Amino acid sequence: MLGPVILAASRSDKMRRLVSAAPGTKQVVARFIAGEIVDDVVPIVRDLTARGLEVTLDVVGEDITTVEQSYAARDAYLELIGRLKELGLGERAEMSVKLSMFGQSLENGHELALANVRPVVAAAAEIGTTVTLDAEDHTTLDSMFAIHEELRKDFPQTGCVIQAYLFRTEEDARRLAANGSRVRIVKGAYKEPAEVAIQDKPEIDKAYVRIMKILMEGEGYPMIGSHDPRLISIAQELARRAGRKLDEYEFQMLYGIRSEEQNRLAAEGHRMRVYTAYGTDWYGYFMRRLAEKPANLLFFVRSILTKG
Repeated sequence: MLGPVILAASRSDKMRRLVSAAPGTKQVVARFIAGEIVDDVVPIVRDLTARGLEVTLDVVGEDITTVEQSYAARDAYLELIGRLKELGLGERAEMSVKLSMFGQSLENGHELALANVRPVVAAAAEIGTTVTLDAEDHTTLDSMFAIHEELRKDFPQTGCVIQAYLFRTEEDARRLAANGSRVRIVKGAYKEPAEVAIQDKPEIDKAYVRIMKILMEGEGYPMIGSHDPRLISIAQELARRAGRKLDEYEFQMLYGIRSEEQNRLAAEGHRMRVYTAYGTDWYGYFMRRLAEKPANLLFFVRSILTKG
């Protein structure tokens, strides 16, 4: 029951100030956030890719309130792409973007987000990599999918994310699989009402498996975003049944979580991509990581008590 409480706290400015000031916060944040600036994350990208892993990079900070901030977000990704070009990483390092960070929630937000994300996707394509549009709460999804469809006209490798706990997702998965899209499936990490989302964890897991099957049997490229050993095993079996080769789908896990399993999958020949976030506005991302798994919250509390 703690998950919904933590997700509610992720939207609270008061909680943001309290958590940011807590003595143990910096230590725990470092587990999930690769740094604050590009120079912090470059050595991590080099290390991960040298170990046979792939990377998707997220500049955190979706809670913007001005058009100027949306431009700054665009420029932060363009700076990142410039550094990736210097590293010569190509498709080993892609990017994940939240359209809210590009102005989606502002006035004329759909048009603004599309205008901001297009040069990022174009610059990524120029260095041989791509961009995945992250899913956010259910009110943003129609806009996200429309932008995804528009971008794929010129950049067909542009990916998107779907969330298993939403009732609409199986239908979205069928459409995207038929279109040959790159699709990351996750369970979902936003506080959604019962009218639009499954609330029971076992039922979410069942939906996740049904959606994986749709993606594996489709024409696209499935990206399995999960740390759950059982779901990973099921994904491997579904891929085998669908006749997929190891390079025709991939696993994705968060930076700082189950690193040994990430290395194991890569050693077995699987494409294993590490979702690596960095930036100064880390609070919302950090709180969703705590909400996803009680062990993360316990780790945080122990760190505060130790440092207090």
